[in-house]
Amino acid sequence: MARYRDAVCRICRREGDKLFLKGDRCYTDKCAIARRSYAPGQHGQGRKKMSEYGTQLREKQKAKRYYGLLENQFYHYFELASKMTGKTGENLLKVLESRLDNVVYRAGFAMSRPEARQLVTHGHFTVNGKAVNIPSYLVKPGDVVAIVEKSMSSDKIKGVLEANASRPALNWLSVDKNKAQATVVNLPERSEIDLQVEEQLIVELYSK
Repeated sequence: MARYRDAVCRICRREGDKLFLKGDRCYTDKCAIARRSYAPGQHGQGRKKMSEYGTQLREKQKAKRYYGLLENQFYHYFELASKMTGKTGENLLKVLESRLDNVVYRAGFAMSRPEARQLVTHGHFTVNGKAVNIPSYLVKPGDVVAIVEKSMSSDKIKGVLEANASRPALNWLSVDKNKAQATVVNLPERSEIDLQVEEQLIVELYSK
């Protein structure tokens, strides 16, 4: 599978928004957006008039990079969302939020989505008591995501849990920090997803 191997902070600068790809660094003055808010490259500071297609493309790219997905993966989720009842754009975000790596991140069990993806792949989590090492696994309301008991002794896991101890709770996730597990109460509503993207533009792009 293709992977992006350059500095991830360039991605945030290109999209002009924090995508929180570097964990706690994104909350400090060292954040690339805070230091250089313009796009990377020789012509990054130049003003460019964006076409309608360009605006739609940027919204799609931002959402795709926010969750760390490739184009085929992202389009697969769009097709899935389009078959659901309700608004396709909002359905798309709900599906993306239900990925296991995202739930691990939202629950405070990882500092960033890339880190959550790595931890899931390495077998540190279970869903309803069964080991799951697939980051793209889609959870459902009622599912319980928990850290594997033997992983609780890991200095890495301990450090993450301590760093995220004060992270605000989410309405759609019930987190038991003592048991190191999170229960999916329901899939989030659009107002509960802090993604700064206009999902309708993504729908318009794919509908051409």
